[in-house]
Amino acid sequence: MGDVAVGARSGHDGEEHRGRPVGEADPATDSAVTSGSDSGATEDGTATEVQGDGPGDAAPRAKKPRSFWKELPILVVIALVLALLIKTFLVQAFSIPSDSMQNTLQQGDRVLVDKLTPWFGSEPERGEVVVFHDPDNWLAGEPTADPNAVQTFLSWIGLMPSAEEKDLIKRVIGVGGDTISCEGTGPLKVNGHALDESSYVYAGNTPCSQDDQGGQFTVKVPKGYIWVMGDHRQNSRDSRYNQSDKHHGMVPVDDVVGRAIVKAWPINRWGTLPKPDTFDQSGINDKASASAVLSVAPQGIALVGVLPVALWRRRKIAAERTR
Repeated sequence: MGDVAVGARSGHDGEEHRGRPVGEADPATDSAVTSGSDSGATEDGTATEVQGDGPGDAAPRAKKPRSFWKELPILVVIALVLALLIKTFLVQAFSIPSDSMQNTLQQGDRVLVDKLTPWFGSEPERGEVVVFHDPDNWLAGEPTADPNAVQTFLSWIGLMPSAEEKDLIKRVIGVGGDTISCEGTGPLKVNGHALDESSYVYAGNTPCSQDDQGGQFTVKVPKGYIWVMGDHRQNSRDSRYNQSDKHHGMVPVDDVVGRAIVKAWPINRWGTLPKPDTFDQSGINDKASASAVLSVAPQGIALVGVLPVALWRRRKIAAERTR
């Protein structure tokens, strides 16, 4: 309230001074400064400035700003918390450890992975490049990194790619309900439709590999799983070559960390990772859509069966109330 009181009178300005005739001018009126109280008035009527001792009378002192070095630890803690939250819920950086995704991704590239959309129930789609946890020891025999303490801390908060997490990066070829097949050198087929993979399969590779370890196959992807393959088809240990594991080469959707959206480093290779148009061709979704309809059908049948009963009960209650 100190700002409101600045320049305010004491509240007695309109009264007559006791002991003086009405209308007689006070010689000190034009020059005196009131203090907000009459207690300091002298006998001749002039006011003297009174210094208040109360806490409300003194002007508030301005707070001394903190020094930069005192605020620095607080800023660092806030930055670390924000980085950890971003890594956990929004975006995380990953390093590409092998050539299995050439030429889309090169060994040593850094990609940013969207971790937000899976929190809202979004599932991987055909054609997307995704990072996922090792489903069943796919990385057996692969060399592991030995980061120092600083690298471990920075990777923990998301400022550096993690060197300890057993994660892989591949392209989604099929989702739950899809039938995928490879015969000869290709083309690769999804639900009977051939894919045009010339825009992302490594130059000189064939879409399908002619071998007896898994390069020739016909599989049906169960609900809740995806089938993944590397873009460097003849140099990728993906779903094809892990069909003997507990998931038969499939990757559980729950193991998917997120979709790789951007090549962030090195800067001269910066670019987005869009879904190829061949996965949007007409007819490719027919079987997957039919599978989705079948999974919803029992609920629809239940709704149709319950609706007449609900209407009958409402009419019965209304008739009883009118009696």
